[in-house]
Amino acid sequence: MAEKIFGLLGRKLGHSWSVPIHTALCCEGYRLIELEPDELEGFLRQPNIGGLNVTIPYKRDVMPLCDVIDPMAQAIGSVNTLTRRADGKLYAFNTDAAGFCWMAERAGISFTGKKAVILGSGGASLTAVACARHLGAREVVVISRSGENNYGNLDRHADADIVVNTTPVGMYPNTGAAAVDLTAFPRCSGVLDVVYNPRRTALLLQAEALGIPFSDGLPMLVAQAKAAEEHFFEKSIPDSENERILAQLRQECTNIVLIGMPGCGKTTVGQALAELTGREAIDIDQRIAERAGCSIPEIFAQGGETAFRALEREETAEAGKLSGKIILTGGGVIKDQRNYAPLHQNGRIYHLIRDLNILPTDGRPLSQSADLSAMWAERAPLYARFRDMEVQNSGSVQETAQAIWRDFCENSGT
Repeated sequence: MAEKIFGLLGRKLGHSWSVPIHTALCCEGYRLIELEPDELEGFLRQPNIGGLNVTIPYKRDVMPLCDVIDPMAQAIGSVNTLTRRADGKLYAFNTDAAGFCWMAERAGISFTGKKAVILGSGGASLTAVACARHLGAREVVVISRSGENNYGNLDRHADADIVVNTTPVGMYPNTGAAAVDLTAFPRCSGVLDVVYNPRRTALLLQAEALGIPFSDGLPMLVAQAKAAEEHFFEKSIPDSENERILAQLRQECTNIVLIGMPGCGKTTVGQALAELTGREAIDIDQRIAERAGCSIPEIFAQGGETAFRALEREETAEAGKLSGKIILTGGGVIKDQRNYAPLHQNGRIYHLIRDLNILPTDGRPLSQSADLSAMWAERAPLYARFRDMEVQNSGSVQETAQAIWRDFCENSGT
């Protein structure tokens, strides 16, 4: 008997998080399956299909090829899960709905009696609309680029309670953009974004700043995968698996970011962390020097601090898009508030603190001729604004690295 086929079906899949999620759920052999449209029907006629997830652009295209379509998937108008049962029939489901509902519940966002604005009108929007109604929303409005409700007349929906982004705006690698400004919705009490890379899109960073409960799309992705596995193998899987796998992925993908005064030990601690964790260390100052083709002191000598900060901002934005890295920043990165978003979007930020009296200054353009006490007085509140955790670097380098890693393992998965 031919081995059963499990995997994610799409046209151009690139990097997908589905394989590690399903592997963590013990679905051995789960793989990425890229097909052209004319290959779809022949592939789905195979009798040995075990379980498939379906993504863009085939969520609707596969429906005519299925024998049985679950009522929820029929109502939504798209499917994302297929399995061939013992009777030989191909069954179709939409587990995105289960994932969406779990994402909202986990974030503490209730739709009951609320007005929801759904940004986008694609396949993910269909799921969000169906779920919002299923969860008791009193009104659901879809915002599209051209239509009765669009981005040019958002003011007519200023009374919205919940904003859901189903567009790719803000998704890696084009981070930093948001489909809307949340201040357009003064009553907003919840924000959901189906994008999961970066962890905090520009929309979610604004929600966080405004104190609005929010969630990215990774909980949805994990929960829909768990629900799909239940259909694949016709067995129940504990909901606790969602939290276990989510925490595992958060830890693997979150960056460790080091900030602190010049000479506080970011480079040496970062190298120790790289050895401890097996992660790659990204030195932003080193990237700036490589890009400029000269040393940091030479950049200061030629263009002053203004020229250096412009390069620093650009390299910080690029480094912040990465996942699962150790990012080493320059001492003054906190002087430009615009550097916070790229560092925070995928990272947990650690502020290294060391006695000012033992900070080296050689080769450091700003600190070698400065009053370090005055510099600290200026920068201390800026470091506090950026950091998630303060770490004393007063013992050995290894002790500091281990302290950061312990905290990271405990807190990055939440």
